[in-house]
Parts: sequence; structure tokens; C-alpha cells
Amino acid sequence: MEQFLIDNADRYKELVQAFKPKPTPAKAETAAGGSTNPDFLVSTRIRPLLPDERSQGFPEGVLSRPGDANIVDLHELKKSVRGLPSLNQSFSYPVDRVFGPESTTKEIYNDIIQPLVPWAWGGGVSTMFAYGQTGSGKTFTVSGLEEYVAETLMDGGLEGERKLYMSVIELAGQTAFDLLNSRKQISILEDSLGNTQLAGALEQALTTKSTFLSLIETASSLRRTAPTLKNDSSSRSHAICRIRIENPSIPSAEDGLLYLIDLAGSEAARDKTTHDAARMKEAREINTSLSVLKDCIRGRAMVDLDLASGKKAYVPFRQSTLTKTLKHVFDPSPVGGVGRSCKTVVMACVNPCLADTQASKNTLRYAELLRVVVPGRKGVVYDERRPATWGNGELKKWIEQNSGHPPISPDLLAPTESGAQLLRLPIPAFISRCLQTPGGGVSSEQATAFRSKFWQLHVDNSRSSRDHLDKEKSGTKQTRMERLDSSADIEGPPDAKDVPFKQRIRPGMVVSYRLLGESQGQQLGGSQRGGMMGVVLSRAGAVGGRVRDVNGVVVNPQEDHGDGDGDGGKRGVRYLCSMVVPAILPGAYDVCLWRQVVVGVGEMEAEVVLEWDGATRYYYLTV
Repeated sequence: MEQFLIDNADRYKELVQAFKPKPTPAKAETAAGGSTNPDFLVSTRIRPLLPDERSQGFPEGVLSRPGDANIVDLHELKKSVRGLPSLNQSFSYPVDRVFGPESTTKEIYNDIIQPLVPWAWGGGVSTMFAYGQTGSGKTFTVSGLEEYVAETLMDGGLEGERKLYMSVIELAGQTAFDLLNSRKQISILEDSLGNTQLAGALEQALTTKSTFLSLIETASSLRRTAPTLKNDSSSRSHAICRIRIENPSIPSAEDGLLYLIDLAGSEAARDKTTHDAARMKEAREINTSLSVLKDCIRGRAMVDLDLASGKKAYVPFRQSTLTKTLKHVFDPSPVGGVGRSCKTVVMACVNPCLADTQASKNTLRYAELLRVVVPGRKGVVYDERRPATWGNGELKKWIEQNSGHPPISPDLLAPTESGAQLLRLPIPAFISRCLQTPGGGVSSEQATAFRSKFWQLHVDNSRSSRDHLDKEKSGTKQTRMERLDSSADIEGPPDAKDVPFKQRIRPGMVVSYRLLGESQGQQLGGSQRGGMMGVVLSRAGAVGGRVRDVNGVVVNPQEDHGDGDGDGGKRGVRYLCSMVVPAILPGAYDVCLWRQVVVGVGEMEAEVVLEWDGATRYYYLTV
């Protein structure tokens, strides 16, 4: 068959030149008002013909369509019983980006990969998958992109300071190995919170570009490969490079994650003719994991559709070790009820040689199936109770009216975003934008509370049960017990907020504070930016002489004199408070009832409102 293709190369080129494509599905999508999800890009890279393929006379069977940057055409030549050979079939595959043989790795990086880096730097999850048949240039592409990623992360051009850590593992079937620790076997486990942990894998700190590239080179040298007819060192396993990005300025926020994934090379039928039973089993395991990966990528892309529709997507990430390892990427509803903000790029690498069109066709079909078309917003009607339906104007107005005092700048928090886009913004990026509000009056606690309020509004109005909406429509008010889930004062007059909080201190009030003088060294387990939080229990002078605080100091040494409430200094009247400390979940807090501290009115900074969440059994800040 190969000789037939070589002998009729000129005829094939004539037929391709005369080929007139039919209207593409991509144009139909656009006409219907739809578009692909901008956070999930599917791209194709067509490598150049290799010197030996050119010397044998093979033409290109896979081409980017002239004048259309998003269409790949594939043509097959067939023998005719009578007459000259003709095109057997021509296939058109719509993707989000097509990079032809003339495109450089730098161009690919600048166009679709570079945006992943600042997204992960800001606390989101970014993922790049490279997929393709053996010999399609997949590993070459990943290696080049990794070098540019290292340059972007290490050149100091990104805002703020971060701590970076790298781990590289290999998945061969159901077994995982650490490529930065002499290929030692590790375990993929879920902890008590449902988070996937790489048990036994070493994490290396990244300080320079050279360190980054040296670790990548070490991992590549230990990766499992095997010879095929097209490639002497075909990748026979999935390699996952995970870069964890820690933000020291916001310790309670989840770390940003950047995944660079080189998937195992798929094989054409002719590559499998000499396989033994072990290699056939290996091929089946690779195909199974890729099939589950496809379902997970499509399912996760549907989450953004569900954001507006209120429906629930199913993502089968537990069906393979590969997707279980990448749970951060695929799980739409982790503990806490809020999915991680993700951006994903799939790079399908294709061999253009006419002799390999069957394998290239499989790669392009796989890439096409990964695309999810987002319907136009014509079906989404604005609803003031549902943030996912808000445009930029409605969003800015809501921010200005509901962000507390001082108000957070709408122009800095959401310069162009819609409500749905702001919901996907990573937590650290959301908080950082809030803190840029002029005047410096916005605290991280206020920013965190405002984000919780924004997300709570979205969650409450996206539930399948509409009981809470029915209450609003019927005018039914919350019961007293429901209102007592919050530390807000339910007994005070409507204008109580206009009265300075120090004039209305009461048991159960939550305050932020900063201890003065000698007490500064006693601050334990506070919130992320300096100040502490506590729940007011009573005046210090109201307790017995045996009561001691968390540091073992007697709370009311002057019990017999009856004047233990104050010391006459800057601290003012003293109150006994239970400490509020960060919980294990990001943005959540615990009240440590038996860890008590004495706080003077002069040390109190502001009233804070905490609300109990029965689902997670933690407290959250509200505005």
C-alpha cells in the first residue's frame, strides 16, 4: 500500500488541490449563536514531514485548511478498479486552534499555553494535555513548552511572590512511579477530605530556571519507553509534571496547580503486529485511560454550562488512575461545595504523512470529541438572584451595594467579567483584586467574606430544591433558629449598624482584635493577615478567680475588689473571648470554646459576622 501511495503522489496532490470543502460544523455552531468554552481549548499541531518520509516520496495527508485557522482536512487515496486513483474520503475536523508545520513551539506557547501560567499563579488549576500517535512529535512539543513555562515562572515578570514546588510521576497501567526519586513506586490515595494525595512522591523546590529544566531532564531519562515501527523510544506511559504554587501572603487559600501532561503515545494497527501479551495488555490499559480522560474532559467542560443552568454535571474521574490523580482538574464539587477554577488546553499532535492517515484520523476524532460547544446566552435570562446570569453592569452595581464598608472597587474586582466569569476566578486572585481598592481600608477578612457572600448567593439560587425561593416569593421570613446560625445581632434595631460596635458589645458578638503591649506575644492561631478573631463571652470582671486564659494567666485577679473589667490603660474594658481559628478548609473557621483570651475594648478593631454552614460543619465570614 505504501508503494501505491508513493507511485501516485502527484495524482494525489492534484486531487487535493481540486478539493472543495463542504460547510463546516464550526460555522454551523457560530450561526446558531454558540461558541466553544474559552477555558477548554482543543488544538492540533501538524508536524513537518520527516526527511526520510520526504525522501521516500510521501505527500502530506493532513492539512490545515487555507483561510480557516480552526479546520483540519484529512484526505485518503484509494485504488480504482478502472481508471486513475481517486480520493477515498475527505474528512474535516473542527478544533479551536490549528498549528501547521511552519508554526514554532514558541508561537504555540504564546497563543494558548502562556495564559495557563498566570492563572495557576493566581491560585487556579491549569492543565496542558499532549496527545497523539507515536512519532507525531508529542514529546518534542511538551519539552519545548516546558522550557517556556520555566522561563515565565522564573523571570520575575509575574506579580507577587510565590513558592514553587515540582513533582513528576509516571502512570503505567494502574501503577505509579516517582520520576524524581529513582522511579520508586508510589501510591495514589484519597485523604479524609477527598483530596488526592501522591503518597511517597518527593516534591522539589524550584528556585531557578536551570533547576526546573534539570528536574525535567532527570524525569525524562527515567520514563518508560518502548520501540515501535515509527519511533525507537515511544512513550508507553503517562507522565504528569505537577507544579504547586504557594502564595505566602494568603496562607489559607488553596495552592495554584499547573499540570503538564505527556500522555502515552497511541499506536497504529501495524505497530501492534509484533506485540506480545504484555504489550497488548499495556495498549488496552492506555486506550481505557484515554477513553475515561475524554469523558472527564467533556464532563468538566460542561460544568460551565451548568453554572448558568443550575444542572449538575457527572464527571467519572474515579474510573481510571490517570483521572483520579487529576481530581483537582475534574471534580466539580469537592469538599466545601465549590469547584476549583480550571483552564485546560489539549494539544493533539498529528503525523501528516499519507501513510499514517488512519492513526491521524483517530487522533483528530479524539480531539473533536473533546470539544464542547457552549450555546449562546439567548436562553439565559437575567435574574437578580442568580449571579451566573449577570452581565458586567449588573455585577458592578451589586458589588458596589453589597461589598461592605469601605466598599470594594467594582472596576478593580470585575473590570470586564460577567457574573459567571467572576465565579470562576481563583480565590487568591479574587482577594488580591479586592485588596487593590484605593485607600487601603479593605482587609483580607472583608474580601474573603465578600467572596463567600457572592458564592453563597450563587449556590442558594442554583439548588434543585427551590424551597428558599418559594419562601421569598410568599414573603415567609426565616425562623428565629435559622437566624441564630449567624453571629449577627437579631435583637438590635434596624439602624444598629450605624452605632459604633464598641458601644454595643454583647455575648456572642465576634470581633477582630490585635493585642497590645506585652500581650502581643500571646497571639495564637489568628487569621491570615495580622489580627485575631474571638467570640465575646462576658466581661472579664464577671468570672471567678480560678478562671485562666489560654496562656494560663488568671482572668480576674481582682475578683474580691470587683474592678477586674479594666486596667485603666489603652486596653480599656476587658472581655473574655473564645478564640476563632482557621479550619482545615480554605475560608472556614472553628470556634475554640475552651481556648479563651482576654481582649480589651481598645484592642478590638471591628465586628465580624460568622455564619454556620451545616454541610461542612464550619463557620464562614459574611459581609
